[in-house]
Amino acid sequence: MLDRTSQSRDVFFVVEGTVQIVNYSASGREVAYALVKSGGFFGELSALDGEPRSATVIAAEPVVLAALPPSRFQDLMLRRPEIGLLVLKRLTRIIRTCDERIMDLATLGAVQRVHVELLRMARPDPVRKGAWLVYPMPTQAQIASSASTTRETVARVLGQLETLGLISRRVKTAFIEDRAKLEQYSERIGGGVGETR
Repeated sequence: MLDRTSQSRDVFFVVEGTVQIVNYSASGREVAYALVKSGGFFGELSALDGEPRSATVIAAEPVVLAALPPSRFQDLMLRRPEIGLLVLKRLTRIIRTCDERIMDLATLGAVQRVHVELLRMARPDPVRKGAWLVYPMPTQAQIASSASTTRETVARVLGQLETLGLISRRVKTAFIEDRAKLEQYSERIGGGVGETR
């Protein structure tokens, strides 16, 4: 684990495994920002501006990391413009993701945020044409962290979606039976009665 209070300003490259970038609210609720898989990197913000880390990094599985000091990272970006461009594109993705999260938190209730998170994770089913699935299906706690809500709310929403026939779950997979209907249903029901967190 690399805590946000760490004095390190190094950039870390994930050689093997996966890490999760998270933060915690004042009440201790975990908020998931991103997963960084093998071949990815993290820590570029602190390496560029010298400020403390903006999040905590937790190993999601056994990992092998390589570290690069800030001065070497900055020098590499200046000497290799293609690497500098790669970093800029990554920062752009971070900004866009943050913009989406801010909009979701400002305009959607907890139920809708769970729906949106499922839709974001969904990929075309390689077997059934026109179908969508989430694989591997994250735990309810992981979905709650990504949707900024509680595990109990996620459990309730998944149960409701199954009852309505909008999703089905088997082993580590959630099948979205009708993506268009899930999108319409998400818009129609609003935040759900009493679901604002």
